Amino acid sequence: MKITALVSLAAAVLAFTDASPITRRPHLTPGRGFSIPLARNPDFKHNTKAQLAKMGARYNNRAASTGRVSLTNVQHDLEYYGSVSVGTPAQVVKLNFDTGSSDIWFPSSTCTATACTKHARFDTAKSSTFQKDGRKWKISYGDKSSASGILGSDIVNIGGVSVRQTIGLATAESAQFARSPEDGLFGLGFSSIESVKGVKTFLDSAITAGALSQPVVSVFLPSYRRNGGVGGEYLFGGIDSTKYTGELTYVNVSDKGYWQIPIDDITYNGKSLGQASQGIVDTGTTLVIISTAAAAAVHKGIQGSKFNPATDTEDAYWTVPCSLQKSTDNVGFTLGGKTFNIPLADVAYEDVGDNTGVCYSGIQGGQDDLYILGDVFIKNYYCVFDQGATPRVGIAPLKY
Repeated sequence: MKITALVSLAAAVLAFTDASPITRRPHLTPGRGFSIPLARNPDFKHNTKAQLAKMGARYNNRAASTGRVSLTNVQHDLEYYGSVSVGTPAQVVKLNFDTGSSDIWFPSSTCTATACTKHARFDTAKSSTFQKDGRKWKISYGDKSSASGILGSDIVNIGGVSVRQTIGLATAESAQFARSPEDGLFGLGFSSIESVKGVKTFLDSAITAGALSQPVVSVFLPSYRRNGGVGGEYLFGGIDSTKYTGELTYVNVSDKGYWQIPIDDITYNGKSLGQASQGIVDTGTTLVIISTAAAAAVHKGIQGSKFNPATDTEDAYWTVPCSLQKSTDNVGFTLGGKTFNIPLADVAYEDVGDNTGVCYSGIQGGQDDLYILGDVFIKNYYCVFDQGATPRVGIAPLKY
């Protein structure tokens, strides 16, 4: 789900953003594969309100190997993107890897909208391996932003793993995308939620082609608070055990579309709040978005938290004291029989900017049907998205 640039303190986060280019440094790690590192974008400015409103409508064969993609952390932990090579010779685009959607799209060189010209545009005429498709596609988001264009196919290379893949070439983008740091989106959900029926995801294409050592993509999203936000990566086709402690806890996917899993409970400092639901693990969402009732239960235990009702200009949202950034308390999510905690230090997500010592909460309400475990959760854990015979999500504490 694309909820990266929180757009109006609402009940979810589905967005795109923009940042400065990064240097791609793929390298091969023996036994694990190629990697694509993430880098911080020091110039991007946080806008939590802008992001919360962006809850959108979407909810050549090689030997089997792995591809490691380094990430850029759009400060601070707002979203993460990496470099992807497309075509022959390669043209590099910066894409937001999103387990909450399935499409791959970025601007076409024929797009003259400001949102396109501010980003890298793919020139099909310069790629000897590009093939026309001709089908049209369109994506719309809750803040009325949208992109549309035509489909084609070309060689897509992720850290050394190359397959022929259907791509969306945007010929029109709404003005909101001009502010995004990345050029487009790289969906990692299941093929069933592709915008155009019948299109296969990159993971499906790579698995079918035998291009991956394992049918997995493993994710390390770095925390600015814990290590300065550096060193993040997506590892396609492998699992890097040096990135986490203990053992991976696997939870079977309950519905193939998003990476949807059962959430057995939410806890506060180990005490059950009696809040069970289905949820999705979504790298494209900045915050954790849960039901209105669950959010109230969580914040009831946080001294100084405040619910801000919706107005004519913005959605309802929760705030907490910024002093929580030094707290050792936690909010936990029970998955597969084990509780995974989010420190309150991460719940105090971003200062509202009025010199009152108040921060936007990293846990918001309003998602009453399907909870979203976004980056506020994921940046504390190594997550493995396993698309094997029984799709499942593996989770283990990150080793910083």
